[in-house]
Amino acid sequence: MSEDLKPAVRLAEAVIFAATQPVTLRTLANLLPDDADVEAVLAALAADYAERGVNLTEVSGGWQFRTAPDIAPLLRKVVELPRRLPRVAMETLAIVAYHQPVTRSEIEEIRGAALSQTTLDLLLENGLVTPKGRRESPGRPTLWGTTPAFLAQFGLNDLRDLPKREELLIDPNGPALGSPAADMLATEAATETEAVAEAEAEAGSEPDSDIEAQVDAAAEVSEGGPER
Repeated sequence: MSEDLKPAVRLAEAVIFAATQPVTLRTLANLLPDDADVEAVLAALAADYAERGVNLTEVSGGWQFRTAPDIAPLLRKVVELPRRLPRVAMETLAIVAYHQPVTRSEIEEIRGAALSQTTLDLLLENGLVTPKGRRESPGRPTLWGTTPAFLAQFGLNDLRDLPKREELLIDPNGPALGSPAADMLATEAATETEAVAEAEAEAGSEPDSDIEAQVDAAAEVSEGGPER
């Protein structure tokens, strides 16, 4: 790191450390000297923290210090983890993430079960979902989508970073994906696949073998659990 860059790097470090939310490039650009190269500053800061117990990570459209992945499991001995969302809330959140903007009736159709107001309130209270307008159809139902807090909680920089469906089809003897986003995807995939299988059963047909394989893969990922 050059001596000329150090003052800007120290300022960026202080700003990101003090912030409660990921710090965007625009925020840093407004705080750093006019002649500072924001991307060079972040690159230098990330390199400085690469081998430390915390790393500089790009999440939810900004930058934030986070525990190094290899250290995180050890912290479970001394840090109380937040209570995980109930299964029904995870299913609902997964459906919203992958189908947004989506209405309540569409969520219920995919899940094959009614969505209680308690579950929706829980996701709202945790800041994971938010109204995204209304659909121009009879009754003008509310459309639901995820929030920046959802991205931050699941360690994602963008919705495009969500695991693809094919990532579920992993080697049964290989390692689980082992991330909250993968766990969420497995839940959503299993829910949708079960709904398809039930619909086919009602129509008098057998579930497709590919669907069965996907359910099995989803269950294996869920058993692996998140690493957070």
